[in-house]
Amino acid sequence: MRELVLQMMTTLNGRLDAPYAWVASVTEDQYEAIVAHYADYDTILVGHSTYDEMVSYWPSALESGEGSASNQRMAQHMHDYRKVVISREERQLQRWNNMEQRTAADDTGLLGTINQLKGEEGKAILLSGGSSLARRAIALDLVDVFRFFVYPTVSAGPPWFDELDGLNLELVETNSFRNGVVELSYRLKPQVQRDEPSRFTELLSN
Repeated sequence: MRELVLQMMTTLNGRLDAPYAWVASVTEDQYEAIVAHYADYDTILVGHSTYDEMVSYWPSALESGEGSASNQRMAQHMHDYRKVVISREERQLQRWNNMEQRTAADDTGLLGTINQLKGEEGKAILLSGGSSLARRAIALDLVDVFRFFVYPTVSAGPPWFDELDGLNLELVETNSFRNGVVELSYRLKPQVQRDEPSRFTELLSN
């Protein structure tokens, strides 16, 4: 079964939405790391608002050659990869290469849609936004890998973990960049039942 990877920028307090309000910069070393991860994917899963932003920029950026070499590699990925747009109801969306729309009116529909995609042959599936879709997928235990680019800032907004009872994660990768952003990648682990400690020293590893 294919894995679903959530790869998004976030603040220290876990905000995912409205990145233009808190993203100060994306340095080239950070951008190169973001683009490099796209070798792991062949399918991009997004909400309709994020898709509208993507289709308004990437086709013209690829045609014009805009930006750095990293930007052009990203533009090519965006053109080539399968793009699955999920919305609660059917919408009139601009057509784009390898784009398809799926409707998921409720959590049951979203669960079925994503599990169907995960059961297909191929590389990992990238979940890259928007915030509402990401939080719904996390709450339904559909995300296998969490890859966050954490900005050293706090900003008011709904955190990705605000609807969760808890998650058990294993750290698998870290990286840092010139702008102070830290990349943290976690893999989902099964919840482990344990007795609640009575004092701090019981938490210390030997």
